[in-house]
Amino acid sequence: MVHEITSSNFEELVLKSDKPVLIDLWAEWCGPCRMLTPIVKEMGEEYEGKAIIAKVDVDANPDIAAKYGVRNIPTVLYIKDGELVDKQVGAVPKSTLSAKLDKLI
Repeated sequence: MVHEITSSNFEELVLKSDKPVLIDLWAEWCGPCRMLTPIVKEMGEEYEGKAIIAKVDVDANPDIAAKYGVRNIPTVLYIKDGELVDKQVGAVPKSTLSAKLDKLI
């Protein structure tokens, strides 16, 4: 399952999560972001119960992007225990995203 993160549910789903969180920051108009979408959906199913897989629309939630200094999209953030522990900028293969998440589980 892929969670849609907004400014209103960010604290509950991300900062208070007892599992590692992978957040894909994206926008509808971003071509490389659309390339990551099926990968993120697959990971949502594969990591069910082990990690939170989420997406943030930066146009609708610019405060979240600003909080983490995100200047380019797609950007994938890795959060554990409420803290940013890793970041991946740009469209990358699923193996790259999974390897970073696996280190946090």
